[in-house]
Amino acid sequence: MKKIMLCELNVSEGKDEAKIGEIGGAMAETEGVTVIEINSDADHNRSVFSWIGSPEAVLEGAKNASRKAIELIDMSVHQGSHPRMGAVDVAPFVPVRGVSTEEALGVARGFGKFLGGLGVPVFYYEDAATRPDRKNLADIRKGQYEALPEKMKDDAWRPDEGPFLFVPKSGATVTGVRFPLIAFNVNLRTNDLSVGKEIARRMRFSSGGLRYCRAIALELKEKGMIQVSMNLTNYEKTSIPLVFDLVKSLAGNYGVGIAESELVGPIPLAALEEVVRHCLRVRSFTAEQVIENYLLG
Repeated sequence: MKKIMLCELNVSEGKDEAKIGEIGGAMAETEGVTVIEINSDADHNRSVFSWIGSPEAVLEGAKNASRKAIELIDMSVHQGSHPRMGAVDVAPFVPVRGVSTEEALGVARGFGKFLGGLGVPVFYYEDAATRPDRKNLADIRKGQYEALPEKMKDDAWRPDEGPFLFVPKSGATVTGVRFPLIAFNVNLRTNDLSVGKEIARRMRFSSGGLRYCRAIALELKEKGMIQVSMNLTNYEKTSIPLVFDLVKSLAGNYGVGIAESELVGPIPLAALEEVVRHCLRVRSFTAEQVIENYLLG
């Protein structure tokens, strides 16, 4: 069986098309990688580069893209609505097929050592976390880039790789191995951020919402909308239709409609099973009914 891994590299640049193109080019030109998507958002000022390949090729692509991002992005002047703390903000590696957790951890840690060697402070999270309090990305990124000068004076924030100091240009990076995460956003027909914040509060598990849902509210100034930006960390237990219906219901309580929703980056085919079952009322649908599924071998 051919080994396949996925990387979803998040960088803090979503406006400058030339820079995005250079970073994407460095990744795409890596031998053995297949580009799935490059998703850029000007309001977030963030881009997500997604690709698959063998563990070795995926790691090399991450090195090439990150080297270029570190060169081009200056975090000291970065502004955007999405939480961030580094030029290369977060780099999750996801085993897709034939890759053990231990092998995936080797890739993530190889990447961390590479970035650390470039002078970037690196923290390991999720399955690669070296401490319980570093498992959750939100906990590591708390306070964002602006909190790094003080964090880097506190031994509790000593990074797993790289220098224990504040690096103004690059900031810091988080990397690790995780279960396939679904980045799902719902845009509301309102510019009232307080409405979005209340909906996000009621959605996320940390404040009493859905067990596998993380949620924040962001302003989309160019669209004149508010976005409920969510990460579904286990789509098998907290499905896309469940999340969408609850956001719609909560928004309706404020007389606010849904403008659109979006999926950021690739998602597992299995995650769409529940969408078909829910929206079409096809009770017995499975991904095995999709013809193209058999082409994977």
